Amino acid sequence: MVKIIASIFSIVFSTSMVYCQEFEVDKFDTGNGKELEITFVGHGTLVFRYDGTVMHIDPSSREADYETMDDADLILITHHHGDHCDPTAVEKIKTDETEIITTQLSVDKLGFGTVLTNGESTTYKNIKLEAIPAYNLVHKRDNGEFFHPKGTCNSYVLTIGNKRIFIGGDTENTPEMKALENIDIAFLPMNLPYTMTPEMVADAAKAFKPKILYPYHYGKTDTSIIVSLMKDEKEVETRMRDMP
Repeated sequence: MVKIIASIFSIVFSTSMVYCQEFEVDKFDTGNGKELEITFVGHGTLVFRYDGTVMHIDPSSREADYETMDDADLILITHHHGDHCDPTAVEKIKTDETEIITTQLSVDKLGFGTVLTNGESTTYKNIKLEAIPAYNLVHKRDNGEFFHPKGTCNSYVLTIGNKRIFIGGDTENTPEMKALENIDIAFLPMNLPYTMTPEMVADAAKAFKPKILYPYHYGKTDTSIIVSLMKDEKEVETRMRDMP
């Protein structure tokens, strides 16, 4: 009898742990009386809430239970790899009204969505979205192919109120990224061998100087390295969140 009760307790406890999700949240004044709320889900996965719009960025079942997440008004996907483009997660938050903006390879994988190619821009309600090339300059697969060939993946610049936000996705410190101007918030990936070293992240951040830098998608990278590399960069505030 004791074993049965213990087993039932274990099942109930385990279930409650699955559905009890707590994430770090930062909030920003966008200059128009409307607040931008950024939820740090994990890895490359984020949720933005602004003026009644719920935007999911690179939703991934590995990072959250999407049965319990808010339905999406807008889903933004940087590229087709499984930790960024997860059909299971997308289906759980997609409604008939959800707009999905992504790359051609992601549309091929999902079977739906609107393609935004490198260099193109669009708007969703009062949010402007620009697609920036995301690609590798150095890191390659064993067969010599880049993990993210140029032209297949997006980074995004979002203009929300008076804030310009850069979402790196999977990229290295490309000339296009380093040439960006007036970026308030930047999410830069930092894990090998797929994206950037801390030194690459620091090189990019020191070039385009976002007011706030969030290293993310960092896996097992020693995050103290980027904090140290950026500590004397007075124009950039480096914020670490739980985004391995």
